[in-house]
Amino acid sequence: MAIRDNPESAREDVDSFDDDEQRESLQLGSALLHETLKNALSNHGLVLDEQTPLDEALRQMREHRQGCVLATRYGRLTGIFTERDVLMKVVGTNIDLERTPLRPYMTRDPVRLPEDAIVADALNKMCVEGFRHVPLTDEQGCPVGVVSMRDIIEYISGFFPKDVLNLPPEPTSGFRNREGA
Repeated sequence: MAIRDNPESAREDVDSFDDDEQRESLQLGSALLHETLKNALSNHGLVLDEQTPLDEALRQMREHRQGCVLATRYGRLTGIFTERDVLMKVVGTNIDLERTPLRPYMTRDPVRLPEDAIVADALNKMCVEGFRHVPLTDEQGCPVGVVSMRDIIEYISGFFPKDVLNLPPEPTSGFRNREGA
């Protein structure tokens, strides 16, 4: 039966669609405000001593497909070295990557969140302060992970799997030529 043949059935379909959408939205809102980063995300990050040579840090970032290194001294977080630091502080300079440690090129004493912070806290830091990576630390200041903007996007998209996974391969492209022309 076509929709136009039974308007009442069409209304029920639309109402159930709205209910599903509202339910997903409420679940996301609740998760953002209650789910801890430790439980929601699983990126333990790449942790290296702040005296690690830049060439080793860059090699490990590439091998582990990480956008940052959490730099430590005596096991405690002292800095973060990101792809942005590579572009803004390292590329185009005349330094010996094998002998130069991370420390002078990392961002010292970065903003961090406790491991039991909620997802909304990380999202807030990223949006308001413009961070792409936020380190997570335990009570002693030791790194336990890192949350990236990509992690947040993947987490949020998990609440709308049908909507995200069923998009056309090229949603913005139109028809290349007119049919029947």
